Amino acid sequence: MARQELDELDERILKMIVENARIPFLEVARACGVSGAAVHQRVQRLAGLGVIKGSEFILDAEKIGYETCAYLGIFLSSPSVFDKVIKELKKVPEVVECYYTTGQYDMLIKVIARNNKDLLRIIHDELLPIGLSRTETMMCFKEGFRKKLPIRFLEKEK
Repeated sequence: MARQELDELDERILKMIVENARIPFLEVARACGVSGAAVHQRVQRLAGLGVIKGSEFILDAEKIGYETCAYLGIFLSSPSVFDKVIKELKKVPEVVECYYTTGQYDMLIKVIARNNKDLLRIIHDELLPIGLSRTETMMCFKEGFRKKLPIRFLEKEK
């Protein structure tokens, strides 16, 4: 999809709602010097263009009983199984992210499990049977940081 042409008001609105998805539009409007209706229309337009894909609450996995986080590099048995594997991975609740990659892995997934024993069950019972040749597991001990996408589309590209 082509890059969308966005203006300064779009940028200011996006910076505020990305920082706090629950911020009232009237508060955004006051900070931007426009009406609440203008902010609402801009957000609807940005959503319609696909710039805004939604909003979400971020849960602390450990606090709800998921103590193990792992990234799995996936080697497929054949390139022809990509679509089947994606379809099956979507059915595994503990697989929370999936990426096509270059390099040594065909795909990279993030798995959140209750503990190491549960991770082993997920790998053996749910992942390997869906067309994977093998996996390589990288355990995540602790999240270093998580950042939001920078919103600087009015700066000149270097």
